[in-house]
Amino acid sequence: MTFRDRVDAGRRLAVELERRHLENEDIVVLGLPRGGVPVAFEVAHALAKPLDIIMVRKLGVPFQPEFAMGAIGEGGVRILNREALQLAQVTGTEFAAVEGRERAELERRSRRYRGDRPPIALVGRTAVVVDDGIATGSTARAACQVARALGAARVVMAAPVASRSSLAELAKSCDEVVCLEAPEPFYAVGEWYRDFSPTSDAEVEALLQRAARGLAASPAVASIGDDPPVRDEEVEIHVGTVRLAGHFTVPEVLRGMVVFAHGSGSSRHSPRNRFVASTLNGAGLGTLLFDLLSPDEEIDRAQVFDIPLLAARLTTVTKWLKAQPESIGSKIGYFGASTGAAAALWAAAQPSANVGAIVSRGGRPDLAFPVLAQVRAPTLLIVGGQDEEVLTLNQKALGPLGRESRLTVIPGATHLFEEPGALEEVASLASEWFLRHLAPALQQQ
Repeated sequence: MTFRDRVDAGRRLAVELERRHLENEDIVVLGLPRGGVPVAFEVAHALAKPLDIIMVRKLGVPFQPEFAMGAIGEGGVRILNREALQLAQVTGTEFAAVEGRERAELERRSRRYRGDRPPIALVGRTAVVVDDGIATGSTARAACQVARALGAARVVMAAPVASRSSLAELAKSCDEVVCLEAPEPFYAVGEWYRDFSPTSDAEVEALLQRAARGLAASPAVASIGDDPPVRDEEVEIHVGTVRLAGHFTVPEVLRGMVVFAHGSGSSRHSPRNRFVASTLNGAGLGTLLFDLLSPDEEIDRAQVFDIPLLAARLTTVTKWLKAQPESIGSKIGYFGASTGAAAALWAAAQPSANVGAIVSRGGRPDLAFPVLAQVRAPTLLIVGGQDEEVLTLNQKALGPLGRESRLTVIPGATHLFEEPGALEEVASLASEWFLRHLAPALQQQ
């Protein structure tokens, strides 16, 4: 697996962390400056968890600085490598000089990155330490030890790519290691990224500020060298007396808009839907991910499966989207997962609906069966080959949906498309389908 950039790597890593149900823990996501912070930002945003940095400075032996005799962290944390100290015969005065110099640099960087914001407390919480890749693992091990010394009850080290030897050593310093790729042989972290441009101090500052304000980073559209998005922000949509939260992204070159309807038990923060959305953004498609129900309503399981209610919400949100200056005149598509797919189909079946295309990921079209014959939008049903019960339901739904609709089965994939490459295939199929039906002029160029 090659990552497009750190944004792409962070979003993929978030999917894996969600699969391990880490989003249910009291987590603080800690990025290792500088390159680990863009990755950590995406993880924190996808899991809706707080983001901070973890500051670590290696204490190198005098006259041989690459040989670590310890490490320091914030809060006066000091970790000693007593074997190295003994071998190098470092005096107390020499050690104090090195520590003083490194602690001054650590405090300087901490002030620059955080400004006036204090570090987030780790006591009793799960610390997820994130880097953009792990080569030798020395910094990652020190970061895990610092997080533990700062009171973290559990420490998880997460990275998109790492050497196998470093992973084996890391397991001794933390409770869990999460890594997407461990290639052998391993030469350098950068070879696993198409864009491995250096992360600046200014970028670290900006990401931490955005996280503190609860804002999302610019999507993949900006990170691959195109113009930055016209709009990329959290929004609030009023549906009667209910206020629904959403995230609205409009790329510079807009080829259509896609509204996401998530399944039961999920939200606009779903790493899977956010990953698909980032792929669509990169193809020039705007996206609106929103919560179909308010937090209070989600408690009522009857409302979670009330497809007509969810469809009505989707219809109202679509009207809001059409009124936004950035999307006026754009064709609109629906991307639905599980019960959200049923809501998308139900909404598209209404006489006043003007939906250009629908994509269903592991959807439940059977919950919208009474209205399937009224759906006029071309619909792509994507189902995992191992999701046998849902596959049967989608096969039965294909007939009423009409000739322009398709069923695509991803071999070996299960309901959540957790298998390597499965979600990437979903994103690619969705992008092609929406471009074909929302931006038909592109096909003639």
